[in-house]
Amino acid sequence: MDTLDGILEWPKGNEGRLRQIENGIVEDQDDPYVPMSLADQYPLRQGQRIKVSVIQKKSRRRRGKGPRKSRPVVEQILEIEGLDPVKYAQRKPFEELTAVDPAPRMSLEFDGCSPANRLIDLFCPIGFGTRGLIVAPPKAGKTILLQQIAAGIKHNHPEVEVVALLIDERPEEVTDFKRNVPAQVLASSNDQDVETHVALGILAIERAKRMLEAGRDVVVLLDSLTRLGRAFNNSKEYARSGRTMSGGLDSQALDVPKQLFGSARRAEEGGSLTIIATALVDTGSRMDDVIFEEFKGTGNMELHL
Repeated sequence: MDTLDGILEWPKGNEGRLRQIENGIVEDQDDPYVPMSLADQYPLRQGQRIKVSVIQKKSRRRRGKGPRKSRPVVEQILEIEGLDPVKYAQRKPFEELTAVDPAPRMSLEFDGCSPANRLIDLFCPIGFGTRGLIVAPPKAGKTILLQQIAAGIKHNHPEVEVVALLIDERPEEVTDFKRNVPAQVLASSNDQDVETHVALGILAIERAKRMLEAGRDVVVLLDSLTRLGRAFNNSKEYARSGRTMSGGLDSQALDVPKQLFGSARRAEEGGSLTIIATALVDTGSRMDDVIFEEFKGTGNMELHL
């Protein structure tokens, strides 16, 4: 019996999977299964970091096809977010936390920083719990700006957990983020399928919500909200209303992305979740314009490049 540590992903109506942190919590066929029976014994929620004991289920011989490949299965939950499961059950869930205005201000300027950090501090300050949009046409420098924001936060607020969430990104951009940005990088590159983009986007925000429940300050830098919206629009599970809006966007495709973006807040009980997301405009795609318009009024900070 082995002991493993990972992030719990639990799709509706299915058994859970334990995603590995070293793999960037992206789906892997060797991730252990979490039986649904454990949900009745423990206070399990998607996005939790759990420590478990794992066993290999014995192979079963299939008639005429040889033995079935064994798979790792979670036998017992040892810890949830570093706590005993009984003690963790007393923690207040995200839905019961009181959302208040973003505060205090998050300083980005430091000696030797980019002038952009100083300009953001002066004209478009970011607070703990901000829900912000960086609106820009292609090649305007929004990705570089996210890297500079991450550097400013880590320099001035080292206690803050910074997560760079890259959706449908170029592989070389993913490598650049991992090497040069002081943040945990969770990425799905554009050589992966739509369902991978969707699953990573949901799990990353759920993970941030679990950290907020623990009273921690978390910043998620999302690049980009537009590509996340496109992924949900191409998903068979989330875009199935049968009604198409302008630009070819399914009428239900953005329901979940809006919920994810709306998760940003400061909790009166302690902790905050800040989301700074990029949105593409002037791409020549009507769908991208519609996605931006849908999110335009949902944030409390907007920066145009």
